[in-house]
Amino acid sequence: MTENTKGILVNPKQVTKRLLSVLANRAKDVIVSRYGLGTNQNKMTLESIGKKYGITRERVRQIENYSLANIRKSKEYAKEKKAFDDLKAYISKLGSVIGEQDILNHISKDKTTQNNALFLLVVGEEFKKEKEDDEFKHRWYIDGKLADRVHESLRKLYSNLKDDDIVPEGDMISAFLDHLKEVSEDYKNDEVVRRWLSLSKKIGKNSLGEWGKSKSSNINAKGMRDYAFLVIRKHGSPIHFREVASSIEKIFEKKAHVATTHNELIKDPRFVLVGRGLYALAEWGYMSGVVKDVIRKILEKEGPLTKEQVIDRVLKERYVKENTILVNLQNPKHFKKDKQNKYGIA
Repeated sequence: MTENTKGILVNPKQVTKRLLSVLANRAKDVIVSRYGLGTNQNKMTLESIGKKYGITRERVRQIENYSLANIRKSKEYAKEKKAFDDLKAYISKLGSVIGEQDILNHISKDKTTQNNALFLLVVGEEFKKEKEDDEFKHRWYIDGKLADRVHESLRKLYSNLKDDDIVPEGDMISAFLDHLKEVSEDYKNDEVVRRWLSLSKKIGKNSLGEWGKSKSSNINAKGMRDYAFLVIRKHGSPIHFREVASSIEKIFEKKAHVATTHNELIKDPRFVLVGRGLYALAEWGYMSGVVKDVIRKILEKEGPLTKEQVIDRVLKERYVKENTILVNLQNPKHFKKDKQNKYGIA
């Protein structure tokens, strides 16, 4: 065998071909059809194969199981020990516990090769599969105890997450490793931990590489407002709506019309207009409303203030000219000046 570009010493197609040679024609055709090992890459169902041969789906299942057992007992299977050992070593290198599609993508991008590799995992006695459930995706492992630890650590990690948490990847990896005890240092690297994190259906990563609960709009963004929120949060300071639209297109590869983006920002209470076209996040502590509203809230909170104090406070909330503040402050319908030259609410 020669090592391919993925670093694995197994040629799945060749190994599968030799293993299938031990089967009778119908049994071989059932396996080829079930796993998409022939010219047709699509895997056939038990029912469709049964119709082809005029037998029940249960009979097809029996033929499949019988064929796999025959292969495992054959001399050809014994001869392929080196191939299965190489595949086992490769999976161990990837983390010993890995999502099904993840490992297939690592082996090859070719669908036929992936189908053949999956067949080797199925027929190989040392490879164990856990089917997809509410918590985790389809995954394979070669170390049952390690798989249990990874599953339990993912559960603990999820239970400690709040619904709207957005966690930088480095922090997420550290938090996960804090839950994962008695694991070989060989596995404690970012690549392996990312693969383990990706096993969870309840924990996810957004397009910015941040982690949190999969159901959160911060992780599974579904609309322009969610994209805008992540863009502004990543920017870290007020940003013009035109730039928000541009960033959405660059980061999420979604068409973002400037006017539509602006309208979504106006409608959503997560965003605060703090200047001409400039938006910030409400969670940053900015007061909502126009300049007049901001002045009113400041005076309600702090009591009468001098002109200079009002200007100072408002400029921390809004990117506006001092004259704009003064024009609003001098409106007698809303504000009044006392004998100490301090302004209060009219």
